Amino acid sequence: MKVMTQEPRVSGVGVLDKASMLLSIVEAGPATLAELVRVSGLTRPTAHRIAQALERLDLLTRDDRGRFVLGTRLGNIAVEAQRDRLVQASLPVLTDLACLTGLDARILRRRSEKQVCVATSVDPDSLTDPLPLGTTRPAKAGAASQVLLAWEDPEDLYEGLRGARFTAAQLALVRRRGWAHGPDGAVPDASSIAVPVRAKGDRVVCALVLTGKAPRMPAAEPGRALLGAVIDAASRLGEAATRPRRGGVRPVA
Repeated sequence: MKVMTQEPRVSGVGVLDKASMLLSIVEAGPATLAELVRVSGLTRPTAHRIAQALERLDLLTRDDRGRFVLGTRLGNIAVEAQRDRLVQASLPVLTDLACLTGLDARILRRRSEKQVCVATSVDPDSLTDPLPLGTTRPAKAGAASQVLLAWEDPEDLYEGLRGARFTAAQLALVRRRGWAHGPDGAVPDASSIAVPVRAKGDRVVCALVLTGKAPRMPAAEPGRALLGAVIDAASRLGEAATRPRRGGVRPVA
């Protein structure tokens, strides 16, 4: 028997409270229109009208059996919240990784066809940082771009490959390995290791990138110790995305 997972909050605005009630019902699992009516107590025309409106806003969608389920927009909102918490909590992780390896550590986030540096181990007031906080570049080349695209949905992956300096076969290799390595297009004569940072739901929310020049960062494949350090740091960052902590670097709008 379907029930709401929690008592919906009341805003005092009737239509919003009814929409919130329907979302709470679907939060417990897929629901037919009949179940929405029965659990909410709303009339069938009202429940149907509001559910359709939520569907148009991508807050609800339908599964292969025609039942209402939570829409992807809600998932995207949750991911953005996780990303913001991650940025706020990232400074200790990036600092530890930079101290351990002697290399620059950064977090890059994909925004449409661009990638933006949202956190860095380098002093934000430094005049020598080759990729300062807030730098935005096309996501068409480099290890970070590959990691940010490799786990996207097929449609986004196809669009991301248009004009890219890597291929679908290279992205398949990144997915098998779980990391990418190669020249860093933003930093002359430097190479980078990039690994995905995953938050709740196993979704890739950003890339952790370690950048430097030889001999600290080999132009060939990275050694096991260096790669292990980056993967461990990415795991810590993923935990930070779902567990808010105080302090951190300045977020980028």
